[in-house]
Amino acid sequence: MINHERLQTLVKQLYNTVNELENMFPGRHFTPDGHLVGSLGECLAADAYDLKLLPASNKGYDAITKDGLKVEIKATQSKSVSFRSEPEHAIIIKIMPDGTFEEIYNGSGLLVWEQFANKKRPSNGQFQISITKLKALNEMVSDHDRVHRINI
Repeated sequence: MINHERLQTLVKQLYNTVNELENMFPGRHFTPDGHLVGSLGECLAADAYDLKLLPASNKGYDAITKDGLKVEIKATQSKSVSFRSEPEHAIIIKIMPDGTFEEIYNGSGLLVWEQFANKKRPSNGQFQISITKLKALNEMVSDHDRVHRINI
C-alpha cells in the first residue's frame, strides 16, 4: 500500500532541494529528468489511479487496472512526450513542484497513436506529441473511457 501523503512529501522535498541548488548556483539547472521523472510519474499515477505497477520496461505499458486494462504512464516537465508503440490506454501527467501533478491526458492509446499516422518513424524510434495537442485530445475523451482517480 502506497503512503499517499509521504509520496507527495518526498516529491516536494526533491523539488525544494532542486530550487535551493539553483539559488546557490545561479545559471545552473538541476531539473530532475529522464528516468527520475518517469519513475516519479509512474508512482504518482499508480497511487492516484489505484494502478498496479509492473516491472520496468514492458513494451507499451507500465501498470494495469484492477480489471486488467494495460496503462502506459508518461510524466513530463517539458512541452512534449514520446511514444515508441501504441498503448492500450495512456495517462500523461505533468509533475508539479509541490508533489502533485496535472493530468494532461487520460484515455485510449489509439487516439494518441492516430496522431502519428502516415508519419515516418523518427531515427530514434520515438514519436513526439506536444502537451498542447494531448490536452486537446483529452477534451475528446468521455468520462466512461478514463481511468478514474481515487487519490487527489
